[in-house]
Amino acid sequence: MKKILISFLIVLMLVGCASSSEDAGKSGNSGKGGGTLTVAYPAQPPTLDPHVTVAVPTTDIGRNIFETLLAFNERNEASPLLAESFESSKDLRSITFKLREGVKFHNGKEMTADDVVASMERWRQLNGKANTYFSKSEFVKEDDYTVVLKMDKPFTIAKYILATNINFPAIMPKEVIENAPKAGVKEYIGTGPFKLEEWKKDQFIKLVKNRDYQSPRKEPDGLVGKKDPMVDKLVFRMVPDASTRTTGLQTGEYDIALQIPYDNVPTIESDGNLEAIVHPEGFSTVIFNKRNGLFSNEKARQALNLAVDKKEVMLAAYTDEKFFSQEHGLLSKEYVSWYSQQGKEKYDAYDPEAAKKLLKEAGYDGEELKILTTREYESHYQTAVVIQDNLKKIGVKTDLQIYDWATLMEVREDDNFYDLLTMGNIPVTDPTQINFLDSRINYTGWSNSPEIDQLLDQLMVAPSDEEAKEIFGELQNEYWNYLPAVKFGNYDRVAATRTNVENFEWFQGPVFWNTTKSD
Repeated sequence: MKKILISFLIVLMLVGCASSSEDAGKSGNSGKGGGTLTVAYPAQPPTLDPHVTVAVPTTDIGRNIFETLLAFNERNEASPLLAESFESSKDLRSITFKLREGVKFHNGKEMTADDVVASMERWRQLNGKANTYFSKSEFVKEDDYTVVLKMDKPFTIAKYILATNINFPAIMPKEVIENAPKAGVKEYIGTGPFKLEEWKKDQFIKLVKNRDYQSPRKEPDGLVGKKDPMVDKLVFRMVPDASTRTTGLQTGEYDIALQIPYDNVPTIESDGNLEAIVHPEGFSTVIFNKRNGLFSNEKARQALNLAVDKKEVMLAAYTDEKFFSQEHGLLSKEYVSWYSQQGKEKYDAYDPEAAKKLLKEAGYDGEELKILTTREYESHYQTAVVIQDNLKKIGVKTDLQIYDWATLMEVREDDNFYDLLTMGNIPVTDPTQINFLDSRINYTGWSNSPEIDQLLDQLMVAPSDEEAKEIFGELQNEYWNYLPAVKFGNYDRVAATRTNVENFEWFQGPVFWNTTKSD
């Protein structure tokens, strides 16, 4: 009898071990967590299709639904996500992706190379950068779990574009792609840890746990590694008013609120039920009109760089040093693959008297310069006010041209309309995403630097990551000579949670998987 009982227990243990092994990747079956996580979100996405828009709300919400072949780890390196691995050829003309097997879409269908090729080909045509750099490239199926990107020329930084976080290359079922109109897919079916349940425009977007989610097995690492949908429902409430987001968080109506105003942070910090989370958001600049007017002269641009106190700008725009950093690098220290000290001495330079001399050499004769800005982003307006004050001190006349954001986005395309434009810039993950650098994409401000263009071209086909980084150092130094824009520093934003929310993180946007909520 004892032998039979022992044998029975051994069988039970083996069955248990087999089940554990089989379900190891199914984060949605972990049985942990639960409940509803409600997020006060400031803006309505135009669509949840990441292929067709650069809208940040689409990224923030859509990446819970959709996943990509590659994504960024905490060191901002391109790493496998839906790919098990990837490898570049020796001539850098192709990248081979081995797909993770057993990954299922929300409709129960297994993801294979056919879905990946259909998705990547559609994204290649719709994403501006991909259309530019991969226009003569092709994604090809090698077998059911192998896809090859074949390129017409060596392209070192291809992996960074493939891992992009904005307008990202979401993998969807082939049949969804084939039936998609140009405006965007009609069915939001991905492989992500959450799936769409309901969307009421201007009210809420409700996601539910994907209980069949196949998570990568490695530890969480930026946007890769283990993803566990720990709550049953993830609800985004559209709350455009910042004070309402803060108040709702205090009352418990919301568990998480994004974009808390700086002047509300003391209220959050004094409430024992709340926690403020300061996170990187972007970098602050003034962009020059280099096609017409005074700042088409490089010496005038260099004069403004010397005339404006960068710390004064950042304090006025972001209120406290805990919300910004003075940083010269176009890609900051967190981007270890790119960071360079080149150009730092020009960023640090502040010499109003030298600025006066350069302005005279540039031909300034007392005309009034137009600074284009908006009050819809108070940081943009405060930046413009400090620039105006600093230029006044060296005898330069200026006029603030204040517009609502939608109008500003239109008039900034008129090269006779302004001299200076204050802008916040979202973080980028490789140099090609810094739009004001490239002369060939006709971005507002209208750069025209053959030297920078040449360095961008060299960087793209560099034979190694190390050589690409070295070229970027040269490019950054040339940026501080040519000055298509002046970077003032990096700035942060503030999110807040109730204290019963744990493991909420921020990496290139809010990260809701692995987040739990207790009663």
